[in-house]
Amino acid sequence: MSEERLIEIESKISYQEDTLQELNKVIYQQQKQIDRLEAICASLVNHVRDISDAMAENSVANEKPPHY
Repeated sequence: MSEERLIEIESKISYQEDTLQELNKVIYQQQKQIDRLEAICASLVNHVRDISDAMAENSVANEKPPHY
């Protein structure tokens, strides 16, 4: 194997390692964002349930008729 060929292979490996590190960083950041968004969604679901429960308690269907 010639010296030039070996240097070319080493350069390609180095480039691939750099690319892999960058991809890992991107994946890590994306996972953090997904975790934050899942937490926000869970919070919103709980908030909507609380509002729905409060509205159900105050709805006309649950009011006593006027003769009571």
